[in-house]
Amino acid sequence: MTTSRQRILTHLKKTRSASAREIARALKLSAPNVRHHLSVLSSDGRVEMTAVHSREGRGRPEKVYSLSEAALGDNLSALAQAILTEAGSTLSMEAVASLVLDESLFVGQSMNKRLALLIEKLNEMHYQARWEAGAGGPRVLFGRCPYARVIDAHPEICTMDTALLQKTLARPVSALKKNEAPVRGLCPFIFQIG
Repeated sequence: MTTSRQRILTHLKKTRSASAREIARALKLSAPNVRHHLSVLSSDGRVEMTAVHSREGRGRPEKVYSLSEAALGDNLSALAQAILTEAGSTLSMEAVASLVLDESLFVGQSMNKRLALLIEKLNEMHYQARWEAGAGGPRVLFGRCPYARVIDAHPEICTMDTALLQKTLARPVSALKKNEAPVRGLCPFIFQIG
């Protein structure tokens, strides 16, 4: 059975954009019900408001919705796969790490400030990272791997993560394998800062 939200998403995929009133009419739903579903879909990132049209006469302006960029998807994993395959062993993951994150932001900062700034920057890049104190020094943990769609074919990307941490923290970093079984999308390492 298809839910109202699935029907709304399908309709927006077909029409590219529509107002709540247009969706309600097309799907034979009430406009308040559609507005509620659009609000939920908007809050979880599947739909976005793209325009507001003033209506003739009385009434509130009409919001126009479309699928979000995240819901539409992209072809970046295929492009990354092709580039990594073509570059092969000539690609320096340490050099890539320098391009991914500007290490000059970290110069002159205390270790705690470096760690806090690093976690902030990594989370902007969708790592869901955090750091914790440990007996052997701080450890950085990634909640997810933002490269999960290409990592199986290109595990060398993990060396980029290690290099990125070493360059920004100016300390040696060891990637320690987690004990639990790897789950797609989760980073299989804990990064121990020396």
